[in-house]
Amino acid sequence: MAKMTKEEWLKKMIVPEDLKEVFEHNKDIVVPTTKQELYDLCFGTSKSGVHIVGYTIPGKGYVQEAEVVLCKNGASVNFTESYMRRRDPHCMYIGDDLPTDKPRLKDAWGIDPADLRAGTMNWLAKQNLVVMPVSIGGKAHGYSCLIVCPENAAFFAYALANIQEFVSVEDIKGKYEPRSIIYVAPPFRHTHFNGKQACVHTRSKTLHEVFSYNLYPGPSAKKGVFSILLDIGEQEGWITNHASAALLETPYEHEIVFMHEGASGGGKSEMLEDIRREVDNRVKLATHTVTGEEFYLNLGDTCKIFPIADDMVNAHTDLQDDSGKLVIVDAEYGWFLRVDGDNYYGNIPLYERISIHPDEPLEFFNIEGTPGATCLIWEHYIEENGKPCSNPRVIIPRDMIDNIIPGDEPLQVDVRSFGVRMPPSTKEHPDYGVMGFVQIVPPALAWLWRLVSPRGFKNPSIEDKSAGSGLKAEGVGSYWPFATGQKVKQANMLLHQIVGTPNTLNILIPNQHIGVYNVGFTAEWVVREYLARRMGTVNAKHLVEARCPLFGYSLNELRIDGQHMRLSWLRPELQSTIGREGYDQCAKILTDFFKEELKQFMVPELDPLGRQIIDLCMNDAPLEEYLKLTPINKITGRHEHTRAKR
Repeated sequence: MAKMTKEEWLKKMIVPEDLKEVFEHNKDIVVPTTKQELYDLCFGTSKSGVHIVGYTIPGKGYVQEAEVVLCKNGASVNFTESYMRRRDPHCMYIGDDLPTDKPRLKDAWGIDPADLRAGTMNWLAKQNLVVMPVSIGGKAHGYSCLIVCPENAAFFAYALANIQEFVSVEDIKGKYEPRSIIYVAPPFRHTHFNGKQACVHTRSKTLHEVFSYNLYPGPSAKKGVFSILLDIGEQEGWITNHASAALLETPYEHEIVFMHEGASGGGKSEMLEDIRREVDNRVKLATHTVTGEEFYLNLGDTCKIFPIADDMVNAHTDLQDDSGKLVIVDAEYGWFLRVDGDNYYGNIPLYERISIHPDEPLEFFNIEGTPGATCLIWEHYIEENGKPCSNPRVIIPRDMIDNIIPGDEPLQVDVRSFGVRMPPSTKEHPDYGVMGFVQIVPPALAWLWRLVSPRGFKNPSIEDKSAGSGLKAEGVGSYWPFATGQKVKQANMLLHQIVGTPNTLNILIPNQHIGVYNVGFTAEWVVREYLARRMGTVNAKHLVEARCPLFGYSLNELRIDGQHMRLSWLRPELQSTIGREGYDQCAKILTDFFKEELKQFMVPELDPLGRQIIDLCMNDAPLEEYLKLTPINKITGRHEHTRAKR
């Protein structure tokens, strides 16, 4: 391993004084100069190919946190506690005095941030450490970051080095002053936070520090970096959107860019996947959840997918042009892919091939690993309840992905979609799952959906036992769980971004269910094909106002390859198991939820246009009122819009 002397280290690094003292008093600091060196550290001194990560906790004794297995194709990491296999959505705390709407550490736990910081630095000074610079935020607008991590948990540093860009200290010229620092100190989860995941953020104008007191990388190495970028953007006036994006080339060689947002589980990764087919090459569109009847589509040539981003999209103001469309690049160097939908070989061929034969070792979480064997992404870790873990992950560097768009190439977004997990809904069992196959919405409604960002039905990505199948709000942009500042400021920024890009079409897409039909992610894939072939425009004659104004327009016709989607999928009130009265009951659940969630934004700091839009929702205004404020630019043909019969 390449080790730097203290003198060499201090000559390069400009860090806080207490961290500098850690470096001065610690004789065991490893600074990997290559990713391979860092990867080798993940397995400690194990000769068996199994490295146990654990710590001695006062009052508890030795506590095992994780097991790291050396597989043929990478490192398989599995946590001892099932709670640690998913992100806890309530693990963020603020350790500074800057404006915030998030819980402050002292208020939530009665812990003084200065005391916790001092204790953390004291603990780090006594550990063998991995200290490593990375670049975060993507190639177009990268920001410097430093990670300080115990050597026995080097797998955590390797995760960060794959999600963002590993930087060798040998390539650093002159002084190095990180814009952010991530500290990893797992024992404090037990000694200070009652075993709960905790990430404490300390911000200033020049430095954002994240103290990660848990080893699952979701809240810190992944979303913690998201928090850093959102904080920088809040100061500088730009947004890192919670989205995937892809350029699609139609069978006729036209190109169109889709950007898909939504809470975790809302279909971001699926937007980058080829449409799934049956053995006979048909596409299963839907299954009636009562009768079991299945519906299929015969689909010929489909679009070629050129991925842009998987989860974090950089929409820096420097990228924007005069096209009237949002301009984006990827904000990551690697993708933290959830593969819960891959249950057997051949289910997701692209990621299966890459993960089995990677160009460099990968890292797997919540997936079975055997020393010396190939880790397979469809062999999910079996939990204590006997079921496969619902949050299996693999980190794949973006350069390994076929046809990927270069990370520094800005692209204009033609279609901006928002995905929501919908529950089964009928008039006997009304719920909010009555979004049609696709809904066309004006910018005003697109903004409202992102203010609330319903988390939706059975989210597999987070640890939240209270969620059930009911509605939960993820908050502004669906990135609010990761933001450290003020929600109204983020709401205003998001409003300006959406209204300022009127030539990007805004749509809503359901997944899992449309009324009584189980559709999985098929609606997303079919709508993607439909709009790509129409270059991101919709024909006025196919639009009809949805019964629920929050859904904007429904389509009264969706035809692809000469086959029509059932009208009851486009307009769920036409399903016999729902009907108009049942639909209205379901829509009221959603509308009441929106009204309750939107109250918090009615403060003086809200942009006046935003106040007007929220007022419309509160007063059950019809679609035409939203259109007066923010029209839809991507409609072609004669405007023969009609209101749905009531």
